[in-house]
Amino acid sequence: MRIANGVEMLEIQANIMGKLDYIHPVFIWDENEAILVDTGFPGQLAKFREAVGKAGIDFDQLSKIVITHQDLDHIGSLPDLVSELPHQVEVLSHPLEQPYIQGEQRLLKLSPEAVTQAIESLPEDVPEEWRKAFQAVLENPPHAKVDQTVTDGDELPYCGGIIIIHTPGHTPGHINLYHKQSKTLIAGDALAVEEGRLVGPDPRYTLDMNLAVKSLKKLTRYDIETVICYHGGLYQKNTNRRIEELSEGYKMYRHD
Repeated sequence: MRIANGVEMLEIQANIMGKLDYIHPVFIWDENEAILVDTGFPGQLAKFREAVGKAGIDFDQLSKIVITHQDLDHIGSLPDLVSELPHQVEVLSHPLEQPYIQGEQRLLKLSPEAVTQAIESLPEDVPEEWRKAFQAVLENPPHAKVDQTVTDGDELPYCGGIIIIHTPGHTPGHINLYHKQSKTLIAGDALAVEEGRLVGPDPRYTLDMNLAVKSLKKLTRYDIETVICYHGGLYQKNTNRRIEELSEGYKMYRHD
C-alpha cells in the first residue's frame, strides 16, 4: 500500500503456528536510496520480491536494510536478502541488537525452554519433517553482519530524513523510525493495530513492559499522521492523541 510518495507498506503473508497472518515491512526510497525496514520470517525472499514488484518498485535498487529489533519474524530473511543482490546492501540496527542479529548471542526470546515450548505447542497434524525444520530454525536462527549502528536521535539523511527513536522494552535495542517528510512512524513492535485500534506492546512478547510503556512517551515529541505497525498495519485516526493516551499507562489501552 502506498502511504506517501516514496513510502510503501508491504503486506507479507506468513504461516504462524499453522495460522495465516500478515506482517508489514516498509520500503522507503528516493532517487538515491532504497531502504527496507525489517525482513520477515525465514524463507520469505520470494514473497518480498513479489510484494515490492507489485508496488511498482525495482527490488534490485535496495541499498539499505534497517532492523528494528532481533526477533525472528524481523530478521528471518535478512541473510537471503543481503546475499540476493550483486551489490552490497548495508544493514543497520541499534548497537544493543547487533550481537543477536549477527548470531554472536542467542536471541533473547529463544531460550532452550522457549524453543521446547514452541515445538510442543505445534498442532499434532504438523508433519515430523516440518517440525524438525522448525526446531532447527529456532535453535540456529538466521544471522547477518550489521554494517552500521544507529542510536536514539540519529537522523538518516535519506528519503526526506528518517529519525531513529530508541524505544526499549520489547527488546533492549528496539527502535522506531520517523519519516519526516510524510510524518510517518514505523513502529516495529512498540505498537500494534488490533481490530482497527492502535494498541500498545503485547505483554506476551515484551521483555520489559514497564520500560516499553515508558518508551512510548518519546513518540509524543513527534508530529505523527500515520503509524505503520508490523503487526496490524496502518493507523491514521487522531494519531497523536492516541499515542498520548497509550503513553499514559498500559491499563488505558488494552481494556478501554
